[in-house]
Amino acid sequence: MITSLKKLAQKLHLNLSEFAADDLVSDFPLQVSESFVARIDPSNINDPLLLQILPQKIELQKAPGFNTDPLSEKKYSPVAGLIHKYYGRVLLLVADSCALNCRFCFRRHLREKITDWQKVFSYIKNNPTINEVILSGGDPLMLPPKELKKIMDQLAAIPHVKRIRIHSRVPIAIPKLITARSIQAKIPVVLMIHCNHPNEINDEVVECLTLLQKQNIVIFNQAVLLKGVNDDSEVLITLSEKLFSAGVIPCYLHILDKVKGAAHFYVNIEKAKKIYLKMQKKLSGYLVPKLVVEVKNKKKYV
Repeated sequence: MITSLKKLAQKLHLNLSEFAADDLVSDFPLQVSESFVARIDPSNINDPLLLQILPQKIELQKAPGFNTDPLSEKKYSPVAGLIHKYYGRVLLLVADSCALNCRFCFRRHLREKITDWQKVFSYIKNNPTINEVILSGGDPLMLPPKELKKIMDQLAAIPHVKRIRIHSRVPIAIPKLITARSIQAKIPVVLMIHCNHPNEINDEVVECLTLLQKQNIVIFNQAVLLKGVNDDSEVLITLSEKLFSAGVIPCYLHILDKVKGAAHFYVNIEKAKKIYLKMQKKLSGYLVPKLVVEVKNKKKYV
């Protein structure tokens, strides 16, 4: 794992001093896998994969409307590490580390995870309308397989919990970390991976996704529309095609959540709609992800 700007610059043979900000590392550290870095084009300082993980000086600029908790998650947290925002499902912050520290992460200022599991399980047991539990963080697949299995077994023992959804960047960032033991559950599992650009998908990633599908895990993808990274219809069309070829269903394309430090990635809704219309014209319906935005603390289809 690469956690210093100096090591990243050496690995890519690039001078990053003009763009990178050392003083951001203590606020939201640089963290990127060797595997992901290997997919970055070292001749391109604006490589779309590099831009996603490089702490930049522009992050220090203040932007109106951007804050540390853009989704108001603290407001919907009846138990520490549990978020109950939508009917029928809860989200659990099971880990506080990630395979990548994405610079646009809406939780970059909220590094929290569950500390009292008894309270969490009691809350779910006492709310029979909850039929889906989402494991997030951080990244659940950064947990040791035994620890993850223990959590999922306890959730599966709750009668009204019908499925578990896992949000993870690991299959993209560190595909070799996934083994046949990575995800073992007694109820159906849905995996929501996070991939923003077709260059993120290589042979190792496809092999990892194939292994997961052999375990009868349904895999979806969510992407974030990012200025300078994928705000181009042809890039997103290629992403959808590449995902589907790997057995992944393109599910969501998110308008960026307005988190402090990520304003330079923001694509406004009008431009997003134009990009989306071009995608609809060239892709089969099942390859077009839903364009969504968080409005008044609700997910809205654009």
